[in-house]
Amino acid sequence: MSKPLTSTDVLFQQRLLACAGLYAGKLDGLWGPGTEAASKASDALFATIRTELGEFDGRSERCLRTLLPNVQRLARQFLTAKLAAGLSLRIISGTRTYAEQDALYRQGRNGNPGPVVTRSRAGQSNHNFGLAWDIGIFDNGRYLGDSPLYAQAADPLLPGLEWGGKWVSFPDQPHYQAVTGLTIKEVRSQFEAGTLRVGEDSQG
Repeated sequence: MSKPLTSTDVLFQQRLLACAGLYAGKLDGLWGPGTEAASKASDALFATIRTELGEFDGRSERCLRTLLPNVQRLARQFLTAKLAAGLSLRIISGTRTYAEQDALYRQGRNGNPGPVVTRSRAGQSNHNFGLAWDIGIFDNGRYLGDSPLYAQAADPLLPGLEWGGKWVSFPDQPHYQAVTGLTIKEVRSQFEAGTLRVGEDSQG
């Protein structure tokens, strides 16, 4: 049985659905008929995009489902191009809730196990807004955490994408995100208001 959604979970979904142009109701954290209808519309749109641009492995598909619709399109175009170039890769991370982001931020800090993998707290990462994904590169099914193939995957970089491997202070080679032209503060403000738009995601 799936864990029941909290009001915080529902609010996060409402914001994503509103930013996809699929929900116009109150951002109130209550799962009512409007939220249910928008969720079903999101599922249908996901299926349409998958049919249009191709289906990939199960993990990639689960991550793709969490992204805003036009970011899904970018990610599928990315996968198609890189697989055609002979790279064995999958999308291994998509959208994270604020709680998931803070849990990741705590990793490797204050005695918590694991390496430090992010400098971003909740609301400071494009992963929190349906805009970003991380890839994993594999060799005969074995995950490669560090490989020159990550840089190869970014060349050439598709239009509309930013690659984390070019970041100066904390390079993140598996990371890709949609270009918005906004600061992270502006992205968060628009996301929380349900007004963030990427490409044509204002239609729905």
